[in-house]
Formats: sequence, structure tokens, C-alpha cells
Amino acid sequence: MSTPSPAHTPDPLSGAASASASASVSDEVIEIERALNRIVYLTGRVRQHDRLMALAGVSLDRAAVALLRQISDSEPLRPGELAARLAVEASHVTRQVQQLEKGGYVTRVPDPDDRRAQRIQLTPAGQDAIDRIRIASCRGMELALSHWSPEELRQLSTLFHRMVDDFLHTEGTLEGEDTSPRRA
Repeated sequence: MSTPSPAHTPDPLSGAASASASASVSDEVIEIERALNRIVYLTGRVRQHDRLMALAGVSLDRAAVALLRQISDSEPLRPGELAARLAVEASHVTRQVQQLEKGGYVTRVPDPDDRRAQRIQLTPAGQDAIDRIRIASCRGMELALSHWSPEELRQLSTLFHRMVDDFLHTEGTLEGEDTSPRRA
């Protein structure tokens, strides 16, 4: 694996901020943060999303895709749980769920723990849409990573999952909550 040289990546820290950040944050963490910001930017572009939807043969906006992915990756969830997992307001999820219901992508099912509540579940059409989106997305990733060895891909996958788990575990630590690192 090669690391892009800092010359190719704009430095988000400049002047005094750079000097003080460098004193408290390792160069490796700064480079990881830069790489993640580049990935988020590249994958979040409207043009990239439109291209992915065209390849998948699906017409959904980014928020709808994020919601479908979250539902697909878990058991049926209450709208409030979906909002918490996506870090958005509950009203945003309610509107998206209504649109996805109208499109036939999701349905509401009774919550087995509380019959007064409902959970959101993918329909077969919703599962088909998310499968097509994932296949199109993975094809692009395969192309980009085609020169990586199977061992490098395993390492990246393991480290990405570990990083996400650690982010979730330490969520809120900037506000002074528990900052002890979690080890897998």
C-alpha cells in the first residue's frame, strides 16, 4: 500500500494551528484524518452518487440510500433508532421512511417488544435496490483496489472495522465523557 504524499493533499492545519496540533497529535493520525476526509469527499459528491445510481439502475437520493443501507445492515428498527444510528433528527427519518414506503422500498412492522410501536423493514424491492447499489459500489472499489494483495485487503477491512468500532465507542469523548480506549 502506498500513502499519498502530503503535497497531493491540502493541509487542513496551517500556521500556529498546525504547530500546536502537531505537538499533540501524531503525524500518523493527521494523515489518517486527511485520507478519511478525502474518502468522504470523493464518495459524497453528487456526481459520484448519480453515477452509482445509474450503474445500479436505482433512482434514490443519498439520504434514502443511507437509510436503506442502515436497515439492510440490521434487523428492523424503530424510526428513532434509525435516526440515532444515522445521527440525524427523527423528523428527517420519518420523512424519508414515508417516501421509501410510497416507493415500495420499506414497510412498517409491529415491534415484537412493544406492539404499540413499529419498526421499519425492507421490502423485497428495497432489498433488491440495496443489493444493486452495493454491487455497483463494490465493482468500483474492486477496480480501485485491484492491485492490492488479498492480505492487504484483509488488513484494511479489519482495521476499518476496528476504527469504526472505536469511533462508536469513543463517541462524545470530545465533550468530556469517558476517554478510555477500547481494545478488541
